[in-house]
Amino acid sequence: MVSIMVLSALDGIDMALNDPKVKNAVPKAKPYKLADKDALYLLVNPNGSKLWRMNYRYAGKQKTLAIGEYSTPPLTQVRITLAQARIKCVEAQAQLREGVDPSGAKVQARAAKKLTAGDSFEAIAREWLEKQHHAPATRTKAVWIFDKALFPWIGRMPISAIKAPDLLAALRRTEARGKLETAQRAKQYAGLVFRYAIATGRATDDPSAALRGALATPKTKHRASITDPKQIGGLLRAVHGYSGAFVTVCALKLAPLLMVRPGELRHAEWSEFDLDAAEWRIPAAKMKMKTTHIVPLSAQAVDVLRELSPLTGEDRFVFPGIRGRGRPMSENTVLAALRRMGYSGEEMSGHGFRSMASTRLHEMGWPHDAIERQLAHAERNKVSAAYNYAEYLPERRKMMQAWADYLDVLRDDRKVIAGNFGRAA
Repeated sequence: MVSIMVLSALDGIDMALNDPKVKNAVPKAKPYKLADKDALYLLVNPNGSKLWRMNYRYAGKQKTLAIGEYSTPPLTQVRITLAQARIKCVEAQAQLREGVDPSGAKVQARAAKKLTAGDSFEAIAREWLEKQHHAPATRTKAVWIFDKALFPWIGRMPISAIKAPDLLAALRRTEARGKLETAQRAKQYAGLVFRYAIATGRATDDPSAALRGALATPKTKHRASITDPKQIGGLLRAVHGYSGAFVTVCALKLAPLLMVRPGELRHAEWSEFDLDAAEWRIPAAKMKMKTTHIVPLSAQAVDVLRELSPLTGEDRFVFPGIRGRGRPMSENTVLAALRRMGYSGEEMSGHGFRSMASTRLHEMGWPHDAIERQLAHAERNKVSAAYNYAEYLPERRKMMQAWADYLDVLRDDRKVIAGNFGRAA
């Protein structure tokens, strides 16, 4: 933890200055100090200059902040009155309470003034962001991380002057709040910006590479999911008996049938659906892997969509938000419904429907590649990566219908006959 302490300007002296005392201070053979309050003092030099200073401790070291030269009204642009010096002293103490070194911040500010607009870390980071084709949610998260974890501390620094300790000090602030995943993600984003700056000739080094292992590693969190057939049946019965808004009920019914990510579901648009062909084509721009994704629709999924169409079919979004039909439903809508049905965060999540399907379909004997393609997961090898968005489509159509039929059996608490819903069925 950073150790900070403001030092008394002159030990044993607790007498505030006033304008006459400062104005009438005369030079002596040696420099001397006139103490004000809150660690502020006036340094009077033999040459007659009168300089405002503040002593403090930062990171265990005694330091002095140069506030400026004394002046009486009318002011010049560079000289400072007693009242102004006190204000700057208060501002410096506020910085110390935030863990910021006032002298270091002053040096950064001075360096930033010498920069062209495109040389600072923040300017280059924003330039890099504009060139990315992130999904809306990903972009929002990235901007938030830059704004909260990076820009306040290194944003105004010349990107070529930022060293590993500077970046680590910024990341430590987030880590100290227990936000280990955010700190790791901030380091990743910073590395991307540094590498972009290197590629564009504005930096020669990526300091994030030197921080490998320097940050605490967050524990891997597995998204809660129900995979036991009996418990799946209970969840489906709770969904079908849910008394919430009709749009929410339809989203809850489709979540286990479609196997898509929660963000992909809530951003679904009617223009992407062909109900006659029983197909939903999600544009590449909306997908995590930036590839068009085809979702075969089971008969049950088509029924839910046709039932919802009279209510929202004239809107852009299949699941419009309650605060404005031109926007999709909130990301917390499905999650909140699960909680109202009595499912805790340790039992079930919005992403849990995907894990549910993956686990059961693998156990039912469906091919791993077909399941992974339906989940739109990134392929790990070059051979698999060659698959296009329609790969395994006939197999996936059959699998999605079998999966929907299997869910009906579980929901109705009927006996599952082995082999009825596997690949050979």
